[in-house]
Amino acid sequence: MKAYELLFFVNPSINDEARATVMKRIETTITTDSGVVDSVEEWGKRKLAYAIDKLTDGDYTLINFHAEPTAIAELDRVLRIMDDVVRFMIVRRDDRA
Repeated sequence: MKAYELLFFVNPSINDEARATVMKRIETTITTDSGVVDSVEEWGKRKLAYAIDKLTDGDYTLINFHAEPTAIAELDRVLRIMDDVVRFMIVRRDDRA
């Protein structure tokens, strides 16, 4: 398995239940193909550099995890169809084993 990190943000005005649903879906997608979530850092509300879909703030979360490269395509697909996730980025980490 290889190390990855996922950074995403959601609309800060969504409720805690919707945010928990987003996190649960992401964690389920990662762990389906024997992936492991190493850490979850909630960065909280941050100002965006420019407005995206009329939003000026975003609620950021960083997830470090290990997964097979084939599982990344499924995670990318799931993140693209989730309405609550505004933007995301998945990066392979070479500095972690």
